[in-house]
Amino acid sequence: MNDKPAFWFPVERYGWGWGLPVRWQGWVVFVVYLALLYAAVYYFTPRRDSIGLWVSILVLTAALVVIVAIKGERPLAWRWGRK
Repeated sequence: MNDKPAFWFPVERYGWGWGLPVRWQGWVVFVVYLALLYAAVYYFTPRRDSIGLWVSILVLTAALVVIVAIKGERPLAWRWGRK
C-alpha cells in the first residue's frame, strides 16, 4: 500500500499556504519553476529590460501558484501547528 499522500504540496504547519513538495511531480514543477526564473533573469537582464523581467517573474509565479493550488492540499484556515 502506498503511504504517500496524493497531493504534491502539503499545507504549512504554521500560517496559511503550502510547503515544499512531498512527491516527485511536485519537485519537478518546483525545479522547472526555478530553472525558468533563472532563464528569465539571464535573458531579461535587469539593466536592459527590467519590465520584461518583472512580467516574466509575475507570470511564472502565478503559474506556480495555480499548479500548487490545484495539486496541493487544501489550506482551509490559518494553522497554529499540531494540537
